[in-house]
Amino acid sequence: MENRALHRDDVDWDEVRRTAFTEVGNAQRPVDTYQAIEIALGGLGDGHSDFYDPKRAKELSGDEQVRLPVEGRALSGRMGYLSLPGVQGSEKVFQQYVREGRDAVAKADRPNACGWVIDLRRNRGGNMWPMLAVVGPILGDGDVGSFVDADGKKTVWSIEKGSPRLDGDSTGWGTSPPVGGGSAPVAVLTSRSTASSGEAVTVAFRGRPDTRSFGEDTTGVPTGNVGHRLSDGAILNLTEVMDADRTGRAYDSAIPPDQPVVDNLGRGGGKDPVLEAATEWLSEQPGCA
Repeated sequence: MENRALHRDDVDWDEVRRTAFTEVGNAQRPVDTYQAIEIALGGLGDGHSDFYDPKRAKELSGDEQVRLPVEGRALSGRMGYLSLPGVQGSEKVFQQYVREGRDAVAKADRPNACGWVIDLRRNRGGNMWPMLAVVGPILGDGDVGSFVDADGKKTVWSIEKGSPRLDGDSTGWGTSPPVGGGSAPVAVLTSRSTASSGEAVTVAFRGRPDTRSFGEDTTGVPTGNVGHRLSDGAILNLTEVMDADRTGRAYDSAIPPDQPVVDNLGRGGGKDPVLEAATEWLSEQPGCA
């Protein structure tokens, strides 16, 4: 934690160490240290680091993850709509998510969409790379963001032929042709439930030409975690980087939308004012007007 944590320079490590070793007492087994580890993580103040015991760690990387479906549909006015939920689990889960997501994009792009709504309001995070593999053809090729660590070192996210890369290296997903030339106008929808990797996707669209966000502030953890597996299979999920957009602006708190709209999604409202505001803006863009 002292070597890698994002906010390591703001932490009183002597105090963290004292508290942890007092709590750990006469621990004999790894499980006896869990409480001390969780207390130490809480002292980092990043609001995102976490600890998973071996059972939970196994569940999170398994094939049985429950998630919302990726939904794609064509809206009136030749607009495409994509609801992109979070995803966590095994490689098999990620592959299924990308296949489902790319099929959803193709479905929403009939006939050729003049603009896109990317709905991240229910995206609570997980693994960002399958998400970027789905929206990559809409984002367009080129640099779309980066991770920035405590020393200011950047690792660049980019899209090449619709597939995400990290510092130029493929993250393992096949190519997918760009949609609308990768330059169609995009409305991004966010809510207070848009978190973690959902915020990373939000950041990937920040600074993109002809792009505007609608809804509410995000949760406020647009940071990247690295999982460190411990001796008994437990995982220390440590926040080590901030997300930065293509302009270089870094984020480590809630991301406000360009156009605030009170969201009633899941609150029993019949209308969807956020989606209405987004489609109204899209309808005014060249190609959709």
